[in-house]
This record gives sequence, C-alpha cells and structure tokens, in this order.
Amino acid sequence: MTTVHLEVAEGVGTIRLDRPPMNALDIALQDRLKDLAAEATARDDVRAVVLYGGEKVFAAGADIKEMQDMDHAAMIVRSRALQDSFTAIARIPKPVVAAVTGYALGGGCELALCADFRIAADDAKLGQPEILLGLIPGAGGTQRLPRLVGPAKAKDLIFTGRMVKADEALTIGLVDRVVPAAEVYEQAHAWAAKLAQGPAFALRAAKESVDAGLEADINTGLAIERTWFAGLFATEDRERGMRSFVEDGPGKAKFR
Repeated sequence: MTTVHLEVAEGVGTIRLDRPPMNALDIALQDRLKDLAAEATARDDVRAVVLYGGEKVFAAGADIKEMQDMDHAAMIVRSRALQDSFTAIARIPKPVVAAVTGYALGGGCELALCADFRIAADDAKLGQPEILLGLIPGAGGTQRLPRLVGPAKAKDLIFTGRMVKADEALTIGLVDRVVPAAEVYEQAHAWAAKLAQGPAFALRAAKESVDAGLEADINTGLAIERTWFAGLFATEDRERGMRSFVEDGPGKAKFR
C-alpha cells in the first residue's frame, strides 16, 4: 500500500502523505519519503516542492505501536534510517514548503522543520511530545528546532512535550504564515509555483549557502557564498537576468 506519493503540476511536486487517519510515520512511509526526495531532486519538471498531509492532518508522529516492539539494538539501526529519510527531504536542492493542517506532532513536526517555509492552518497544533513517552525527538527535532526558534523555546517544547497552537507557533517562528484551514494547500502551492518560475541554479545556490553556512563559522560561510556566487556567472539564467535588468528594468526576467 502506497502511503506517500509525488504529484506534479505547474512545476511543483507535492509530496502527499496518505496513511489515514493520522498519517502515522511508520517505517514504510519513512523509507518512501527518502525515495520521493531523491525523485523530486532528480526530476527537471519539479522546480519546487510542497509537503502535505491532506485537509485534516499533516502527520501526528511516529507509529508508536510499531516502535513499541523495537529493542535497543533494532533502534540503533533504525534511528539512522529515520534521520536519513528526513534529511533527504531537508536536502532537496529546491524550495520546499510545508502545508500544515491539523496536527504536526513528533515526527510530523520534525518533517515540517525540514521545509524552507511553513504555512499552517489557523487551527493547526504543533509540538514535540516525545518526552511524554520517556524519549526525545529522534528525527532531527533536537537539532532543527533550536536552529529555527532558538534554544530556550526549543527546550520549552521538548522538555514539556506541550502542543502549541498556530498563533503561538507563528509568534515563536515555528511557522511562517497562518491562514484559514481551507486555504493552506492553495497558498502553499502558490508560494511554490511562484518560486518554480525562478532561476533554478540560483535558488539552489541560495538554499545550500544558507543551510551550509548555518552549520559553519562565518568565514567558512562566506567562502561557501562566494563560491556559489561566482559559479552562477557560468549560467544562462545569470546572463538572462542581468540582460533583462539592463534592458527592461528589475523583476522582468523570464527564466527557463
């Protein structure tokens, strides 16, 4: 049974979780996410990506019944595969937006953290409740969450396991836009479709420069930036963009 699939329209690939009722992230779904991240990366007709769980729920977390039967040795092996599947999403070299409806808890919240931008429904709830199971986040939550909202706010969510509503998530920077629930996917797709019309290599360079720079000291980050910056002078998009600016003014270039 397919639990997640890729749908492509207008240059946007929607990675759609489809494991009702709560999109629990079992092993099969995790592995499929990694495969679809690779497919979205490789396909030229995918210029931007939307992560979406459907109208009712984004993802309510890992499949606890499946994990309950795993011992320490099994989880040593599985934890790397779990992180790798989420990291594959985070490393898609194209703009990625999460369209968050309903619950995004545990692994669901960690999956949303892998996106570049998060649009949430006004009734969405997000959180890292693993502490309530005697665990900690294992799919990147202890690393991506503090980088996004700061260590103190991240520790509050991780230590208490509490859920935050959309308005608080917006205030602390966990999501970037809150919209009516019926508009979440539409607005996420529109954001992605707009970027899909942009210069693909420059967008990739921008994403990788920001992400890699956050993991490095400022001098290393600047070196990454100037390497990408200079490299873009070899692209047709750079020629097209600069020529359009000189001849027609800013913001009118049409990129392939």
